[in-house]
Amino acid sequence: MHEHCGARGASSSSVEFDDKGWPAWPDREDLSAEFIKLLAAAQEGGSTVSECWLTLSKINLASESSWSEEWIKTAELNEARAELSLLNNNLVTARRNWLRATTYFHAAARPPGYANHLLNRAVDGMRRCATSFLKTRVPAGQVLSVPWTEDLSLQAYYLPSAFRDDGPVIVCIGEPGSYKEELITKYAGHANERGFSLLAMDLLGTDTALSPERLEGHKFEAAMSRVLDFLSEQPGVDSTRIAIVADACNSSLVARAAASDARFAAAVCDAGIWDSHEKSFFYRQAGDGEQAGWLDEANAISRSIDCPLLVTAGEDGWLLPGALIEFGNQLSRIHRDASLILFRRAETAAMQGHIDNPTLANEVIFDWLEDRLRLRKGLS
Repeated sequence: MHEHCGARGASSSSVEFDDKGWPAWPDREDLSAEFIKLLAAAQEGGSTVSECWLTLSKINLASESSWSEEWIKTAELNEARAELSLLNNNLVTARRNWLRATTYFHAAARPPGYANHLLNRAVDGMRRCATSFLKTRVPAGQVLSVPWTEDLSLQAYYLPSAFRDDGPVIVCIGEPGSYKEELITKYAGHANERGFSLLAMDLLGTDTALSPERLEGHKFEAAMSRVLDFLSEQPGVDSTRIAIVADACNSSLVARAAASDARFAAAVCDAGIWDSHEKSFFYRQAGDGEQAGWLDEANAISRSIDCPLLVTAGEDGWLLPGALIEFGNQLSRIHRDASLILFRRAETAAMQGHIDNPTLANEVIFDWLEDRLRLRKGLS
């Protein structure tokens, strides 16, 4: 196990701050987290700090629709700039504005809007801007549809590398309820700079929202095998260097996918720790003390993952640092190439999902991927 070092309560019109200086509304933790993510997205070109604060100043938290309405307005302003830049053949500026518009539309849809028409408007705008970004990218990206069940296909964005030689591909997966459009902002730059192609996918398919009932009984692992089949046939892809990355620390879904298909060259996920912890919690609530060995169960999942494995977590996340350290130590003993990196609050990236500084976490993650995928190819 390795360590990586490195609003007072709100009214309807004011923002307050927690003890770490982050904007916070005690009664709306979801909005607090979303605004932190918006500010952090500026580091990757997904927003501007000034636009974030200006939009926030217009939001009335006493109104159920104000949050979505104001972010949609900001998104549409950026989209209009992008369209004007496109007409003037200023493609770089067009792409930058479409990327920011995608982030702002995403904020309007997350947390889910109270009014369906606002949610639909936000999701439609988010997908429209993401598609425009892909079309004008060099090389151009693609919108893909991967069959999963009889009535549900998984939609994905494929951003090929500019390198002509066969190279690695990073498959990034959003957890249930999240949108793949956010993954473009978070990961495309890190992948592109290292010569990686990127495939971003979520579980919503083309739906605006997907109920858990529709996912029940379907194995996500089967869809991931189809993704691997598709990528293996694409030009410019080295089928021996396809890695999978989860977009959340509680990513047991991706851990099971990595365990089910030996073709993955590397995996960044929670190795089953969160899924096992939740099961243990429910057993304890039911009075079954014998089911408390959640670390052993998580280790059983990690043992089934043959490829190099990385788990990242934050000191201020949902799981206690002591439990994470114990799991990381066990992981390094039972797996040939596995490690857990714990980000401390002294350097940021310590919140759940690294939302306070995703750039720092992604630099570590993509450096690890670069090392593993280069070693897989036998290069020094």
